[in-house]
Amino acid sequence: MRKNINKLNSTFSIQSYEGGYDKNFSYILTCLKTSEFIIIDASLHPSILELSQENKPSAIFITHSHNDHVRHIKSFNDRYPGIQIVGHPESKLNTSENNYFPSMHNSTVKVGKLNIKTFHTPGHYFDSICFYLENIIFTGDTMFVGRTGRTVSNGSNVEDLYNSIYKTILTLPKSTIIYPGHNYGKVPSISIGKNIKISPLLQASDKNDFENRMKAYEKNR
Repeated sequence: MRKNINKLNSTFSIQSYEGGYDKNFSYILTCLKTSEFIIIDASLHPSILELSQENKPSAIFITHSHNDHVRHIKSFNDRYPGIQIVGHPESKLNTSENNYFPSMHNSTVKVGKLNIKTFHTPGHYFDSICFYLENIIFTGDTMFVGRTGRTVSNGSNVEDLYNSIYKTILTLPKSTIIYPGHNYGKVPSISIGKNIKISPLLQASDKNDFENRMKAYEKNR
């Protein structure tokens, strides 16, 4: 397990923890004005995140429901009965067993004084979501440092991924910092502008070009 702490401004801080199935990240996002905090992706056990039973998160935000990102939902539910889970309306977690809040596209969820915007970004998986706050975005497996997510599993779609990347994420300010779901790059996080420069998958001229670049990436990986 590797832990990093980034205090980006006077309103919030981010703690990132690496581990899980495949260099997964779980994040703790804290509102510094109220001390309220959330978990982003249940990839790591609460004890790995150094959370005591008394130190309860306000919610768990889920970027998508692939097993490696939700594998410790039960552990969180056991430790914090009734903890709210925020994610896509069609997520497999949206059941009567969970205190689930379906977050709609372009909606806003408050955490303390923070306003977190939800973008539905299907492609890597049908229920993929990104969470956007001021100058940062948690991208899950939609975008990594150096590349996009893959579209090789049931529930993925390359055309949807193109639209999510090029019509949503890449329209944000180039200074926006991405916090991905896995540590696959040379650095754990990066600005959108710098990521475009190092990733051929983010340099496509149109949808067909993107699909061809994705095919070439899969062939050569």
